[in-house]
Amino acid sequence: MPNAPHDTPQAEVYNERMPPTHVVEIERKFEVSDGAALPPLQGLPGVAQVDQPDTQILEAEYFDTRDLRLASEQITLRRRRGGDDAGWHLKLPGAGGDRHEYHHPLEEDDAVPESLLRLVRVHVRNQEVGVVARLRTQRSLHRLRNKRGELLAELADDLVRAESLVPERRSQHWREWELELKNGSRTLLEAGQGLLASIGVKPSRHTSKLGRTLGENLPSRRQGSPATGKSSAGDILRSYLTEQVRVLIEQDPQVRLDTKNAIHKMRVATRRMRSVLATYRKLLNHRNEAMYLRSELKWLAGVLGGARDAEVMHERLKKMIAEEPDELVMGPVARRIDLELDSDYREAHGKVLRALDSDRYFQLIDALTALLDTPSFSKMGKKSARKVIPDLVDRDAARLREAVEQARKNPAGIGDHPALHDARKDGKRLRYAAETASPIAPKKAAKLIEAAHGVQKILGDHQDSLVTRSMLRRLGAKAAADGENGFTFGRLHALEQTAALEAETRFHAEWKQFPAVSLRK
Repeated sequence: MPNAPHDTPQAEVYNERMPPTHVVEIERKFEVSDGAALPPLQGLPGVAQVDQPDTQILEAEYFDTRDLRLASEQITLRRRRGGDDAGWHLKLPGAGGDRHEYHHPLEEDDAVPESLLRLVRVHVRNQEVGVVARLRTQRSLHRLRNKRGELLAELADDLVRAESLVPERRSQHWREWELELKNGSRTLLEAGQGLLASIGVKPSRHTSKLGRTLGENLPSRRQGSPATGKSSAGDILRSYLTEQVRVLIEQDPQVRLDTKNAIHKMRVATRRMRSVLATYRKLLNHRNEAMYLRSELKWLAGVLGGARDAEVMHERLKKMIAEEPDELVMGPVARRIDLELDSDYREAHGKVLRALDSDRYFQLIDALTALLDTPSFSKMGKKSARKVIPDLVDRDAARLREAVEQARKNPAGIGDHPALHDARKDGKRLRYAAETASPIAPKKAAKLIEAAHGVQKILGDHQDSLVTRSMLRRLGAKAAADGENGFTFGRLHALEQTAALEAETRFHAEWKQFPAVSLRK
């Protein structure tokens, strides 16, 4: 934010881990003239009464980095005084124009609450955060209720005076309407939008008041260009990596909040990127760049893996216990599993949080975004994807076939055959290579993706069995040391041995149906 006044104290961070309150904001904004009259709202679906308008004065300060990293991603972080929801508000974009809103109460300290700041660390990283805009809003709030008096929606008639501090002071004012759902249906929202359209009121061009305040100074959001069959090989790779980086960044706050499946989604994104950077490394001009990124993505996937493995194993063992006859579950088996694996998960999740706050992680994000923003492709990367990509995918298919041939030389067993492990990894690599190549031959790629995923899933079951058996040995030993009956742990171990043998047998049978597909014309 060059030459920005930043005349309020620099936003500091205090160390507190109280989770913020979360709501999903579903609203629509409308541009209106100063003299526009609000139409009757009682005819909207489900609305029986509209309260007399409540006048409020809202004063807000918006926080961001000097280069407006949050605003560029349509994220707003503000401190508001006045109105029904005074406090700190963080809004993250969601699907279909909805926004995820996180609240933290006002406190004597002016520092940005750590509970909110940590949810945008992936964007701001080590950059300082300070005030970039101030708004004063005179709000006339109309509350829409049903016959039982329940609040369905609110229509806010706002007179806004805004001051942008970047790159220099600039003031403006405008009027807007906001229709926000509370307990009403989307049918009400759509009907309200239709009612306003009928009197000539148009939806706002801006997703937030901050966006309108910043105007032309608002950086454009990174939008990856969709790859097509006519794209260069490098652009095919860039398009795929753009999507995976988006997933990684999107899941970062959800991992910090410990949202279900967030670690899994982030881990898969890191694995996808690491894999395709191996398959398509020759498309990049600087091989060391791909090597660095693959190394760091391996580190991140490994950190995430500890927590994910504890999740998967816990779910797997709970399911097995639930399916066992009561007379075969001897002792506090479920309780021991819960205590041990909950403890493992909490410890592993703590390691994940420390990793996500590390300079190493921030440098990885910087390197990934730099690759997307200013890629340097080799001569091969600049060639037509249709001429280059099929050969690289064929090589991965050959790797998988070689790994499977090695696996077939080993007799079926309950151990961890390295060749089976290699086949699982090579199946995954082929799947991700084919996903990347989808734009050049969608139908053929889809067939290859499905087949490779089948290999990955069956051998993944085999690997899960191996890891679970190791855990069962640990649990059984602890149970015995504490004087508990270890019978059930031994029985589950035997069941997992059987599951491993069945997975291996199933794999060899289904491999015979693996298609000989090439993406060549």
